[in-house]
Amino acid sequence: MLEILRILFSPMVFIYSFIVNTRNYLFDKGVFKIRKVDAKIISVGNIMVGGAGKTPLVLMIASLLKRKQKKTGILSRGYGRNSHGYIFVSDGERIHTSVDECGDEIYFMSEELKIPTAVCESRVEGAKKLIKDSGVKNIILDDAFQHRWIYRDLNIVVFDQRFLNKVGQIDQKLLPLGLMRESFNAVKRADVVVINRKFAEKKMIPEKLKKYFQGKPLFHSYYSAEGFYDVKNRNFFEVKEFRGQKSLVVCGVARPHSFLNGLEINNIDIANKLLYPDHKNYSLQEIQGIRKKFYDTNSYSVLTTQKDAVKLSKFSKEFDDIDLYYLKIELKLDEQDKFEELILNTIN
Repeated sequence: MLEILRILFSPMVFIYSFIVNTRNYLFDKGVFKIRKVDAKIISVGNIMVGGAGKTPLVLMIASLLKRKQKKTGILSRGYGRNSHGYIFVSDGERIHTSVDECGDEIYFMSEELKIPTAVCESRVEGAKKLIKDSGVKNIILDDAFQHRWIYRDLNIVVFDQRFLNKVGQIDQKLLPLGLMRESFNAVKRADVVVINRKFAEKKMIPEKLKKYFQGKPLFHSYYSAEGFYDVKNRNFFEVKEFRGQKSLVVCGVARPHSFLNGLEINNIDIANKLLYPDHKNYSLQEIQGIRKKFYDTNSYSVLTTQKDAVKLSKFSKEFDDIDLYYLKIELKLDEQDKFEELILNTIN
């Protein structure tokens, strides 16, 4: 059904392309003004719709800066939230809002990192207010490659390796026919390119796409499955403790293939699964559906993503008799030292 809709709306690609190209032209010529704020800005984004691995990279950069005692915050749009405007999510010690009001990604980053965070559709307004509210000197922008109104000291674009290798396929067409927010020509705006192979083997950039990446500092990232956390009490368990057990996999992310592949290569049974749209807001009816599936399949536990966990945790009463765990993944780079040096040089 989705493929049919994409084809039906394909004539709108020309309109979308005209709007995107005109907008970029006006920024390039200075008609649309790019504004600076009183902080170093690192932007992490992509040119496709969801699932490239932006948030894990933001987590990694933020963790690095926190270890180096750099006063750093994260600013996100807060995709999927039920609110609008600026919200100061966390001061680094306490979260001041709910996951529904701020969005799942910024909420779990706030929980994990314990640094100042905020959401705002306008990155300029949001950055100014986050600086005022928290005194941060550095801000990481999550998913801001297309938000050109704010000046950034480092502009990072992330690619899903699996997506790059779909040369000639419909996915590499512009919205609404394909999954691309912009064409590959947009890579010229990036200071750094990160190709994320997630849990897969490393592959070369397809020959037809190499021209877009020439002259760009290129890094290669991958995911490491660190283990499982109990959603209820945060107890940690090694991956090996779930091998050989029948579990129910619940997932609401843009590209579930990566999550499922991460479980499978770690010998976790993924035969029983419920897949939902990205940024899924679970209803009580859906929770009851998960419960039914769990008992119908005689599962040992429910396994989910960290992003889903912050929303499912609201239903602690409904999951009182079910063990619920999320897979903790970390993004790492083949060129880790070189990348960290680049980030610190930008900040310093």
